[in-house]
Amino acid sequence: MKEIIKSQRLGEEFLRIKHKSGLTLLLCPMKGYSSAYALFGTEYGSVESSFIDKDGALVQIPAGTAHFLEHKMFESEEGDAFALYAKTGASANAYTSFDKTAYLFSCSDNFKESLSILMHLVTEPYFTPQTVEKEQGIIGQEIKMYDDSPEWRVMFNLMEALFEKHPLKIDIAGTVDTIAQITADTLYTCYNAFYNLNNMALAIAGNFEVQDVLDLADEILKPAEPMTAQRILVDEPAQVVKHRVEQQLPVATPLFQIGFKAVPKSKEENLINQVYDEILLDTIAGEHTTLYRSMYDEGIINSTFVGEVMAGRDFAVTLFEGESRDPDKVYEALCGEIRRMQREGIDWDAFERSRRAIYGRYLGMYARVDSVASLMLTTQFGGADMYTVLEAAAGATYEMLTARLLEAFDPERSALSVVTAPKEA
Repeated sequence: MKEIIKSQRLGEEFLRIKHKSGLTLLLCPMKGYSSAYALFGTEYGSVESSFIDKDGALVQIPAGTAHFLEHKMFESEEGDAFALYAKTGASANAYTSFDKTAYLFSCSDNFKESLSILMHLVTEPYFTPQTVEKEQGIIGQEIKMYDDSPEWRVMFNLMEALFEKHPLKIDIAGTVDTIAQITADTLYTCYNAFYNLNNMALAIAGNFEVQDVLDLADEILKPAEPMTAQRILVDEPAQVVKHRVEQQLPVATPLFQIGFKAVPKSKEENLINQVYDEILLDTIAGEHTTLYRSMYDEGIINSTFVGEVMAGRDFAVTLFEGESRDPDKVYEALCGEIRRMQREGIDWDAFERSRRAIYGRYLGMYARVDSVASLMLTTQFGGADMYTVLEAAAGATYEMLTARLLEAFDPERSALSVVTAPKEA
């Protein structure tokens, strides 16, 4: 099945093809570009802590398995995939997030050869007890490094303060204890459950030929059985666990993150609400706002202060983060401004300025091959297409944002995470 997805606003289009193997192909040739960027992703990330298998049995997944699996996929009986990419000149990588895992490469030449490597890499798992044990040592060291990272700890401490049950509060890499439970059989079980081509998408943007992709897909990809793994959604309470958490680690200036926990909706609604939340973050405390200027002039924030939105299949969190000598005062100021805006209304000029800024940021993403591929993959897993987010930014109204401010920025469902330097004895 082939669809041409068009944007009247941009005058551009991309192809969405359901391949006979079950894989969704998202293809956006971009004339005049010299490079191509490919992302092969599965809708499987660190928040999958359990699932129901085809026999109706509950399968518990050790924390960190998705990330562990990502590492191991680069190995095969023939050797390391990075060595193969080195021969084609492609730059390759992979990442695991809360709700997806993706394998990627970018290249200016030898596109077909590099895509062949990617397809084989993702569809031909190879795990042995020996290689799993070796990787446990490598990832164990990585976890210990994260445990000592102030930037990492301030975020996951916040997640633990916001969430009581949701696996979002668990480190993506897991813990030393949980990855010790991972075996080759564990990896094959999760691979077979979630690396089903019906649960995956291949997004490619830039300088390539569509027919080359189709030919390789026909040659390499075998038809997948229907996906039988049933996801288990967590019944997460609306309220937060605690409003403040602090940890001491070596930092020159205290780090903070302030998070607001929203009630998640459908995947597409979460995707669109992410755009609205980005507009609101900028409306509340963007660099153009009175609040930002007053906090900056007072010296309680600096240029590291930013807003961010984390949204996925069953979670939605908005964040403010940065460095501050008085994070509690920043938290108080933000909550005070949000309550004022909820009571008195959003300033129209600030709303329109922020809406235009976010629209412009999204507009710029369609000019880069990497961001086009990423948008296609993310929005596909979000139940939409890559033009949905641009239309959401363009069509956001004052009334929509007013309703979203009340819904997603409740100070009672917020928390402050701080990392400070150890106190001198």
